[in-house]
Amino acid sequence: MVCAGEGRLGTAESQANASPPAPVVWQFDQPATVAGCPTEVLGAPQVVENTGGRFVQFDGAHDGLVVPVNPLARLPQFTIEVLVRPEAGGGPEQRFLHVQDEVGNRVLLEIRQTPEGQWALDTFMLSGASRLTLLDRSRTHPAGRWRWVALRYDGHRMTSWVDGRQELEGAIEFAPMQSGQTSLGVRLNRASWFKGAIWEVRFHPGALAGDALQKAKDN
Repeated sequence: MVCAGEGRLGTAESQANASPPAPVVWQFDQPATVAGCPTEVLGAPQVVENTGGRFVQFDGAHDGLVVPVNPLARLPQFTIEVLVRPEAGGGPEQRFLHVQDEVGNRVLLEIRQTPEGQWALDTFMLSGASRLTLLDRSRTHPAGRWRWVALRYDGHRMTSWVDGRQELEGAIEFAPMQSGQTSLGVRLNRASWFKGAIWEVRFHPGALAGDALQKAKDN
């Protein structure tokens, strides 16, 4: 099944345009549909209306969404941005975004949470035998606040960011992905549930400069 967003960014025609193509943007009006795609709803994630828009809330134990598309398909470079609010009281390892193609290559955005309610960003990429984790448990952030997190791949190097500040970087060979699916609030294998909220996800068809990344307003 191909829904809005999958493969749209990675065509040769779009890469050749003088102006960069717009990102695929996921926002949340209802759990049953994301980006025009019917989702598989796990548990009972809630869409909450707030000043300025809506976000989807996950309980950290049962809630998740599975979207039957891979917005990174065929992209040699990409940037993922997520406006996320981890909450205290969740498990020590939580996955809030999991993109995987049909042969098992994957990209993960995760957190590692401390008993005190702090969290560190954990990002992971796997392509065949090539893999890389970026995690520094000393770089913590308080729970209960909205933060823009980002993962960028420029064709050679993977970089993680929080509110426009670079955290970690490393080299990895990552081939363009095939079609696949994406989960929110949990790994695709129904493990490592996320406790918190997601307001928006952006999939860009290129490696954004640091000063082009989103930052939370209260930062």
